[in-house]
Amino acid sequence: MILINQLTMSYGQKLLFFDVNFILSDQIHYALVGANGAGKSTLLKLITGEEEPISGSISISKDASIGWLKQDQFQYENTIITDIVLQGKSKLWRALVEKDELLQSIHWDEKTAHRLGQLEETIAQENGYSAISFAEKLLVGLGIDPAYHQKPLSSLSGGFKLRVLLAQALFQEPDTLLLDEPTNHLDIISIRWLEKYLKNEFRGIVIFISHDVEFINRLADVILDIDYGEIREYPGNYEKFLAEKKLVEEQQLLAKKHMEQKIAGMQKLVDRFQAGTRAKQAQSRVKMIEKMELPDIKHTSRAWPHFHFKPNRHSGKMVLRVNHLGKEFQNKNLFSHLNFEILRGEKVAIIGENGIGKSTLIKILLGKIHQTEGEFEWGHETHISYFSQDHHDLLNKHSRVLDWLGDMTSHVTEQQIRKTLGQALFKKDGVEKDILSLSGGEAARLLLARITLESGNVLMLDEPTNHLDIEATESLAQALNTYPGTLMFVSHDRHFIRKIANRILFISHDKKLIDFKGHFMEFEKIYEV
Repeated sequence: MILINQLTMSYGQKLLFFDVNFILSDQIHYALVGANGAGKSTLLKLITGEEEPISGSISISKDASIGWLKQDQFQYENTIITDIVLQGKSKLWRALVEKDELLQSIHWDEKTAHRLGQLEETIAQENGYSAISFAEKLLVGLGIDPAYHQKPLSSLSGGFKLRVLLAQALFQEPDTLLLDEPTNHLDIISIRWLEKYLKNEFRGIVIFISHDVEFINRLADVILDIDYGEIREYPGNYEKFLAEKKLVEEQQLLAKKHMEQKIAGMQKLVDRFQAGTRAKQAQSRVKMIEKMELPDIKHTSRAWPHFHFKPNRHSGKMVLRVNHLGKEFQNKNLFSHLNFEILRGEKVAIIGENGIGKSTLIKILLGKIHQTEGEFEWGHETHISYFSQDHHDLLNKHSRVLDWLGDMTSHVTEQQIRKTLGQALFKKDGVEKDILSLSGGEAARLLLARITLESGNVLMLDEPTNHLDIEATESLAQALNTYPGTLMFVSHDRHFIRKIANRILFISHDKKLIDFKGHFMEFEKIYEV
């Protein structure tokens, strides 16, 4: 159990939350939600003691352990992957290392034997004899192939390195587990494994930050919402939270309106009788008005961008034809013999395990890299707009936001550019920012603003929601849902896919293509992805 008492935190002049009080109970999963910069990650740092609050306290039992997924993989570059996971339990790891040193020692005496016995006892107490199998179970569940388990971390790509650190945090089996965006860099299959593990096998408190609505809905018992300078608890999943929060806001506004009407009525009486025979009564109303306080309705910290994608002209009915397409990379067969056709108006989600070649397929179709086998053909009057998951592909040199977008869309007036940037939440000084200083979410919104102005009739989007908050993701989903052109997109966000896609291209682990012409909910039921 964790007790939060009168907690207040701010950065400079910005108040994050004030006089917060609540209790975090054992074996409950808490989803921490709020706008970017609202203080979600700060609350996790306050719980671990990495930061100190302005006032108030966080009380945790001295014996309780806290595990935190930290994205500091660089210190482990030359460490064997299984060993990294085992280091999640520092006491066990030290015992294993010392035991190995003793067994390799050429000196053997009674003191050494006694120490070895002590180490064996520690290893047993820490479940050390099942530690390797447990570590491997976690690694496999998170998509790390067994062939890599005895290799150094440097043998993996960045996204898979973070999976190893997640396995380390889970291996620790702490009393409280803190996870900041744990589904980043996970594919759909690994996300499903993680939520099942946390739901069914992990026994401690889980406090997690996520922009993945589906993950929140499946895992959370309680939503902790940071907004209006407070942290409010909402039992249930994200959908229930939205409904209850809307009701609370409506009740607050109604209370304020009722009070305003009451004050206005009393003020009318004062204005009418303040100089006549009822002046004494009017004066008493003045005193009552002075004592009345309107409810403090603060502005929400959340912001919703607006995206609108509209093609200048329609493409032909046949948008794309792919025949026997295949790609090998560094002697590895990513995929082969892909065959499919895309028709105008289809909204196609490309899904599969990380590393299976989804982004590579997109780049081949865009002509950015060459296929190993097969061919493809774009249809008549297709005009393609592309969103790369690597924002540095385009945002790679110093430029003002306004200038960059103007250069990218020279056919558009400055007034249209400013309007589109405002809808993407670049207002006032925001358009003056250097594109190299943008956050991940800002960069994504800028690239989507560019696509808005390009007016293409085919959109190719590679992980467009990776850096977007929930509000921006919802806005993007709504815009794509009403987009009259053709859409192909890569995503691991099941809620996002479910709201948009009417066709699924699933590249399986055995390199085969499952072409499912239907919605994602139906696909999930059949293929259990």
